[in-house]
Amino acid sequence: MARVTEASVVVGGEVVGAVDEPGLLVLLGIHADDTADKASVMAHKLHELRVLRDEESCATTGAPLLVVSQFTLYGDTRKGRRPSWTAAARPEHAAPLVEAVVSELRRKGARVQTGRFGAAMSVRSVNDGPFTVLVEL
Repeated sequence: MARVTEASVVVGGEVVGAVDEPGLLVLLGIHADDTADKASVMAHKLHELRVLRDEESCATTGAPLLVVSQFTLYGDTRKGRRPSWTAAARPEHAAPLVEAVVSELRRKGARVQTGRFGAAMSVRSVNDGPFTVLVEL
């Protein structure tokens, strides 16, 4: 998760999601063992985490979040010269959990934009700081 002043996701030359004010860019990786319960906890954590300026959160400021699915976060490079993706959830498992995180954020009143699951996406961001945090549950 990165604190940004702006960020966008482009698919096929079209902007499919963007934030044009300070907020968070969430690169969301789903592990093969993740569950719907974990998705709900992650949404709560992202919404409430006090990482914006002046130790504020998206919950307290109404700052937007751009959530982009990112299976490559679970690439294991410890052996050989190619990453292993075995820890990353299969698309049929990951897609509903990404949607669960997004839905829960919206249920909490968060302003959420998204990428497009499974698409070849170009992600652009202007990091604020830079300030990037790995959020794990």
